[in-house]
Amino acid sequence: MTQIPDGRQRLAQNLGYAGILPFVLTLAMFWGTQLWQVWSLHAFLFYAAIILSFLGGIHWGLALRDSQNPLSPDTLQRLILSMAPSLLAWPALLLDEEQGLWVLAIGFVLTWWYERLPASRKRVPAWYLQLRTRLTLVVLACHLGMLMRFWIV
Repeated sequence: MTQIPDGRQRLAQNLGYAGILPFVLTLAMFWGTQLWQVWSLHAFLFYAAIILSFLGGIHWGLALRDSQNPLSPDTLQRLILSMAPSLLAWPALLLDEEQGLWVLAIGFVLTWWYERLPASRKRVPAWYLQLRTRLTLVVLACHLGMLMRFWIV
């Protein structure tokens, strides 16, 4: 039996899909004039850093929400690891653009991987993990598209 999503789930999914639009739009603009290429690359990098940091914030919130056992190893690990995306995203903006794209892409993969660990999976609904997989695949495809531009030119 297929479960009908509640309003919160549907809204979260729609917002998640809307959140990939800037990735796709800046990637499309990267194929324009040289001025557009420079602008879109920087816009892409900054947006990716913001979104990667946002993903860490999700886990910060989940760790703080655990009032039953706030000092459990899983909760403390989640709280500490929730900072990792921001700590990858910020230096990625200080590197050259190609290296920054790689660091951000790796950050998205590591965050996706962490969300699949047993301790992490039990704290989020299955639909969230499915959504995150779809969104991560699109974001990584956009990163690859941006990286391909470096290899072609």
